Amino acid sequence: MTMSMIAVLHSEWIKIKSVRSVAGSLIAVFVATISVTVLASVTVGQAEADDPGSDLLFSAFYALNFGQIAAIGFGASALSSEFLNGALRISLTAVPSRGLFYVAKMAMVGGPALGVGLLTSFTAFLVGQLFMGEYAIRPGDPGALRAVVGGGVYLALMALFAAGLTAVLRSAVAALSLLIPFILIVSLVVGDIAGSAAEYLPDQAGQLVLRSHHEGTLGPWTGLAVTAGWAVVALVAGWWSLRKRDA
Repeated sequence: MTMSMIAVLHSEWIKIKSVRSVAGSLIAVFVATISVTVLASVTVGQAEADDPGSDLLFSAFYALNFGQIAAIGFGASALSSEFLNGALRISLTAVPSRGLFYVAKMAMVGGPALGVGLLTSFTAFLVGQLFMGEYAIRPGDPGALRAVVGGGVYLALMALFAAGLTAVLRSAVAALSLLIPFILIVSLVVGDIAGSAAEYLPDQAGQLVLRSHHEGTLGPWTGLAVTAGWAVVALVAGWWSLRKRDA
């Protein structure tokens, strides 16, 4: 890694730490997930586990549905700050290479998101199982480690997906207005209508890694790969937008 790349990465990391909304949304990934995990495990955890048709492994990561909203917010806010008050012109004056700037920016979205995502996924799993009594899943049980790691990767991919889309739209509000309703509402409605085709949507595909079993065409890791594909498309589109449009 060249010294210039290290310097740009360092400057992008300073931006993330310095902007409260960006750092706060990253912290919220952990706080929201753990809070909902404890609340759900204490109140309805064992009752739902007693249902013969429930997927105990998937239920253990239920709170990631809330953590992903914060992860999306992190990815969007990390990019949108560049499009406010001429900040992008200043950044490109300091780093004339748009390619270097974009790679560093996305690395400072994906890296922290992955680190916090893995910590969040692992902690949520361990904390949640403390309240599950006889239904508790051990880390060595089939699929548990895969779900823990996959959950962290999934959160990072959703942050990158949001960051790429924000680079295209140049607005966190616009990106969040599309992504959050899509994940919370549209994805579920499409799932009911489209059946197995819905498993190729970014959120539904990625969350297959959290399930103990699935009867669709995608498996746990291929589902996560589909989500990665969505993120790559968004990142490439964001790069094209940054390269072609004026600062």
